[in-house]
Amino acid sequence: MPADTDPDEQQVEIVFTPEAVDKLNTVLAAQGQAVAGLRLQIAGRAQGQFEHVLSIEPRGARSETEVVVDADGLRVFIDARTARYANGIRIHFEDRGPNVSGLQFLNPNPLWLDEREIQIQEIFDTHINPAIASHGGWVSLIAVEGTTAYVQLGGGCQGCGQADVTLKQGIAATILEEVEGIERVVDETDHDAGENPYFKPSKK
Repeated sequence: MPADTDPDEQQVEIVFTPEAVDKLNTVLAAQGQAVAGLRLQIAGRAQGQFEHVLSIEPRGARSETEVVVDADGLRVFIDARTARYANGIRIHFEDRGPNVSGLQFLNPNPLWLDEREIQIQEIFDTHINPAIASHGGWVSLIAVEGTTAYVQLGGGCQGCGQADVTLKQGIAATILEEVEGIERVVDETDHDAGENPYFKPSKK
């Protein structure tokens, strides 16, 4: 989605099955008045499938750059960056036992809609991620907006003292060279949250 797209203009439809509505209403009711609704996220893409996360959204947490959908009596917040990949999702619940999520997501959308995103994902799958796998790391594409690609590092690359070098000399350089129309690569990783960096950054 272009960076200047108004999130309120996006039309997103989400369908919850009756089983999902009953379960989620029960969960929300237990949270009391501090809850604004639910947040739907696409956390990543693996093995040709979306990775969805549905979580509780506290009151007062809404950003200006998101879409709000009222579906089957449930209010759902979606980041505008990924809303276009959420349209048409069907969410079902099936009890699978204690401590196991019973939510099932049927997403009819293609993994990527922008040809440049498809190209970058292929670069990550065939070149970048195999190269940094020996460090226990990986890189994920979040989105392409305008001429900017937004990425996130994980595993041994999250919080690594050499992450900036990996990004600029490896990941960004490859993208800028091979993908037409991309002029900037931005790392949106929370490096302070890295639990097992390959190289620990030196203390200043």
